[in-house]
Amino acid sequence: MDQTSITVHELHYPEMDQWDAFVEACDEATFFHLSGWKRVIEKSFGHNTHYLYVEKDNKIQAILPLGHIKSLLFGSALISLPFCVYGGIAAENDEARVALEEAAYALAKQLGVDHLELRNQQLHNHSTGSQKRDWKTKDLYATFKKEIDPDPEKNLLAIPRKQRAMVRKGIKADLKTEIDDTHDRLYNVYSESVHNLGTPVFPKNYFKELKAEFGDACEILIVTKQDTVVSGVMSFYFRNEVLPYYGGGNNLARKYNSNDFMYWKLMSQACEKGIQIYDFGRSKKGTGSYSFKKNWGFEPKPLHYEYRLVKAKELPDINPLNPKYQLFIKLWKRMPLSVSRLIGPMIAKDLG
Repeated sequence: MDQTSITVHELHYPEMDQWDAFVEACDEATFFHLSGWKRVIEKSFGHNTHYLYVEKDNKIQAILPLGHIKSLLFGSALISLPFCVYGGIAAENDEARVALEEAAYALAKQLGVDHLELRNQQLHNHSTGSQKRDWKTKDLYATFKKEIDPDPEKNLLAIPRKQRAMVRKGIKADLKTEIDDTHDRLYNVYSESVHNLGTPVFPKNYFKELKAEFGDACEILIVTKQDTVVSGVMSFYFRNEVLPYYGGGNNLARKYNSNDFMYWKLMSQACEKGIQIYDFGRSKKGTGSYSFKKNWGFEPKPLHYEYRLVKAKELPDINPLNPKYQLFIKLWKRMPLSVSRLIGPMIAKDLG
């Protein structure tokens, strides 16, 4: 390939259809590579985005969506992609990939960030020589994906016995599900759930923007007990996959096993739609959610996030497992829920 004919560009709104056509066609691309995330991140959090792509002969060959998080609390980072579990470069060939790696690092230096982060599913870095040694990885996250059967009953029987019993308890509790076109009820149970974990909640408007941007590909499932909401989940649909992304329950959820029931109902409805892959998403190793997904019969697959330090001297460690955040988490759990909903978004918007 003639390297001089490869050009790197930054995406503008009129070119979004061309970008998304590449996402749909590229095997490496994910739901989080769709251009709509650019609008969502900018509108919901006010962060600047830089969507880079490589073009040759008027045809896109690789893309890299980037968001710039600049925070007094957590530092400055260029990430592909903030608030998303997957990202990094989606490319048709290695030369296009290297061109974007180099362009992203140049941009990171220009912006003066602490580090550049690519949230790959696979280990993809193809830089050579000293540049290749400059990319680092962390063994922190795993993802959980599984093929599902067109028959809901077979999927239920595939769940290990103890966890299947939890699902059946939810069924016997006569829980009901419905699809919600608005985000209010989801936000109420989700914000209560993350508050109980000691985590700041995202702004409510973020969930509104996700639904407005992605339409039917962003679905909200609500679980009720005698018309009282107990759980909810926002899921993304992309190609032949469903990804439950933001979910949680209130103080009644444990009593009725509504979360197990909810994920089971989502799986059942997805397979009836012809969806073939259930993506249980990302979890940190050593956490309750990691164990929960394993107990469902999903095997963890390491996520190969790659980092390149710019101004920082060491890899970032902004996660709840970091001992220095333990006091904050304990105090946050004790905070009134109403107060956490008020001030949480001011912190959560910079977590990325």
